[in-house]
Amino acid sequence: MKKKIITIVGARPQIIKSSALSRAISEKFSELLEEVIIHTGQHYDENMSRIFFDEMNISKPDYNLNVGSGSHGTQTAKMIEGLEAIFLKEKPSAIVVYGDTNSTIAGALAGAKIHIPVVHIEAGLRSFNKAMPEELNRIACDHMSTLLFTPTEAGLKNLKREGFDLRNNDKATIDAPNVYHCGDIMYDNSLHFSAISEGKSSILKELYLENEGFVLCTVHRDSNTDIRNNMEAIFSSLLSIGESSGLKIAMPLHPRTRNKIKEQLSAELYDSVMSSENVCLFPPVGFLDIIALEKNAKLIITDSGGLQKEAFFFKKPCIILRSQTEWVEIVENGNAILVGADKDKIESAFKELMSKTNFSYPSFYGDGQAATFICERLIGGL
Repeated sequence: MKKKIITIVGARPQIIKSSALSRAISEKFSELLEEVIIHTGQHYDENMSRIFFDEMNISKPDYNLNVGSGSHGTQTAKMIEGLEAIFLKEKPSAIVVYGDTNSTIAGALAGAKIHIPVVHIEAGLRSFNKAMPEELNRIACDHMSTLLFTPTEAGLKNLKREGFDLRNNDKATIDAPNVYHCGDIMYDNSLHFSAISEGKSSILKELYLENEGFVLCTVHRDSNTDIRNNMEAIFSSLLSIGESSGLKIAMPLHPRTRNKIKEQLSAELYDSVMSSENVCLFPPVGFLDIIALEKNAKLIITDSGGLQKEAFFFKKPCIILRSQTEWVEIVENGNAILVGADKDKIESAFKELMSKTNFSYPSFYGDGQAATFICERLIGGL
């Protein structure tokens, strides 16, 4: 009998992650699984979400809640209300949620409260910083889930430490959930879309960037954008790195960063950034362009969790503009350095990574078949 699952997305990274599962269902499991997609509309720039559906040939959402931006409480409450109504109408066998956003916690809570099994992809990840709303979302979602799929060994250990029994049952329940180490679903996507990007992306030509002649930088977390000293430190270090290394700084501006940059930087620093020949600021780009930028960059500087991993996938050193990361293995292996928003640490990390030659890339994130593994357990484990 075909099982219906509802996939919930609300931010661009979740759209990308979900495409791997949608692709596996379409190509291998269409007779056993039916997928309904709900976009919560959490991300306030809908055009940025739409481009991912279009360029990656992902099915458009069956529902869009259009909740928009707002406080955590307001946004999450609107989602729960809208999701519950759809769940009662569709009567799915399971709810699939990704990562750690408000859409994740809303979907898990709405499903668990009316006794629909929750499937959490990217379970077990911890930054061990509960000041981050994402950390609260991760922990709460894991403890409401029936099937938990963790991408890393570290995630498996975290769940065991929190009391999860790793001895799986034939049929899982919320009180006796099954935990699986499946590899990273984004590694599936990076492999799949890498070749497509080479044929379709022209971003390097458009921006006059040369292979390994630039640093890719992204900044979007409010812990950076909303704190003046942090923005000053980050952009001062970018100017310094560009001038000292001769590398261009290629920076697609997230809407939050775009809206904050003039407000948070001193007039002098803002003018220096905007007039610098070494700093290239441009609007957000699609996933295929991001892959092209990642693959051709000399180094990546980011506060994004996704780009940290993708830097590793494409064998690029990474400077992480955060104090903690859920992807601890790439830091412990020497592929990335945590620096927060400290100018001296950013510049020191850049020198260290640029001079390092003994990088290694163990198979931390699986074999590129995480989506197939997940589908098989969805069919047999509920």
